[in-house]
Amino acid sequence: MELMTVCTGNICRSPLAQLILATRLRDLGASVHSAGVRGLPAAVMTPEAIDLALESGVSEADADAHRSRYLTEAMLSAPDLILAMTRDHRRELAELAPARLRSTFTVREFARLAASLDDTTIASSAAAAGSDPSARLRAAAAAVAGQRGLAIPPADPADDDVIDPYRREWSVYQRSAQQLLPALDQVERVVRLAAA
Repeated sequence: MELMTVCTGNICRSPLAQLILATRLRDLGASVHSAGVRGLPAAVMTPEAIDLALESGVSEADADAHRSRYLTEAMLSAPDLILAMTRDHRRELAELAPARLRSTFTVREFARLAASLDDTTIASSAAAAGSDPSARLRAAAAAVAGQRGLAIPPADPADDDVIDPYRREWSVYQRSAQQLLPALDQVERVVRLAAA
């Protein structure tokens, strides 16, 4: 099972999501990566993003080891689930790899759509794909994607985005985390149901 998280510079939101998911899903052997659509080469996470990662149970060694990467088309073929931080990032992903659209979401969109499905529906979608973990996660993601146009959309489309805290005050980092963390709970739920 492979997941990819994507933001702009790959130093705040996407590495935070990557590290939290990698920590939470370690027992499943899931592989989680991140990159930025305008990523800086080999930059460290911002100190604030590291603080949020540590608060969320990520080890200091894992947080310190992160180096940013620039997103390339080749990176998008392997992940079973691709999670963008904003609708603009999702659009850029769709332009880079249109064939991956059913596996590509903003993280909050994914959470909103997944919340409209019960555990049994997700698990049975995964089971229909057989025993391969990657195929199972892709099938679960396809079931979530099938809720597009069926689930109630957010009142404000921006509610599917995670705010960018870069170069902003700590309160913005906290608000960004408050948007991201509940969404990651739903990602973890779907991945675990797919793996079961």
